[in-house]
Amino acid sequence: MHKKYFFFDVDGTLTDERTHKIVKSAKWTLDELKKEGHEVFIATGRAHYKAVAFTNAIDVHNLVCSGGGCLVLNDEIIEDIPLPLDGAKRLLKEADKEGRGYLLMLEDSDCVVMKDYRFLEQAGLRTELTTYIYDPTLEIDSLQEIKKIYLAVDDAYEKAHPYTSALGLLRMGKEYVVIQHDAKKEGILHMMDYLKKPYEDVVVFGDAKNDLVMFDPMWTSIAMGNGSDELKAKSDFVTKKNIKDGIYYACKKFGWITAEYEE
Repeated sequence: MHKKYFFFDVDGTLTDERTHKIVKSAKWTLDELKKEGHEVFIATGRAHYKAVAFTNAIDVHNLVCSGGGCLVLNDEIIEDIPLPLDGAKRLLKEADKEGRGYLLMLEDSDCVVMKDYRFLEQAGLRTELTTYIYDPTLEIDSLQEIKKIYLAVDDAYEKAHPYTSALGLLRMGKEYVVIQHDAKKEGILHMMDYLKKPYEDVVVFGDAKNDLVMFDPMWTSIAMGNGSDELKAKSDFVTKKNIKDGIYYACKKFGWITAEYEE
C-alpha cells in the first residue's frame, strides 16, 4: 500500500466536542493507519505542552502544533518558531498606547506573564487552566522571545483597529483574541520537507474555519460531516460526522485501511 502522511485536527475532528475525548472509532482508525505503514500526525493550534498531553494519551508522537510554529517528530521538537519579535513588540506597544490588557506566553507551559491587571479587568480569567505571573517590571524591549499573546479586545474593537490582526489571530471568546501562528499549511510543508517526502502524499482532516489554511489542492483534504460549509466547499471529500465514525469511513473508503471496525 502506498504510504500516506495523515494530519488530523483535534477538536471536532478527532474528539467529541461534548466530552472532549477522542471518538472511539477515530482512535481505532489511527492505530490501523499506523499498522498499515502510514504516518499519523496531529495538526493543531494548541501549544506544544498542551498538545502532547492529548497525543501521548492516544499514542501519537508526531505533531504540527502551535498553529504550525512547532514541529514534533517521534516526540522530538525539530522546529519551534516564536512570533516575529519586532512585530510582536510593535503590537504590544500599540496595545499599551490604547490601554488594552494582554498576557504573554513566554515559555512552553500554562504560565502567562502580565505587567498589570488590565487583561483580567477587561476580559476576566481564561476558561483554560492558566498560571498568572504578575511582573510589574516587565519591559517590552527586553523580551527575547514571545510564543503567544492574549489580547483583551472584543470583536468591534478588533475590526476598528487593524494592528490587532497584523500577526494573525484567533478569537477564543467575546472578550479576547490569541495572537499566534495560523500556519498549519506551512507547518505541514516544513514537516514534509524535513522528511523529504512529496506533498501529494499528505492527507488532512478538519472541521472548522481555522482548518481552511491547511486545505490545499496539493494534497487530499477531507472535511468532517459536522464541519463548516466553507470548509466542505474547499474539500476533496466530505465524510460522515466525527461522532458517526467519519474518520473510519473516509479511511476505509479510500483504501487506506483494510480491517473492518466493530464497536
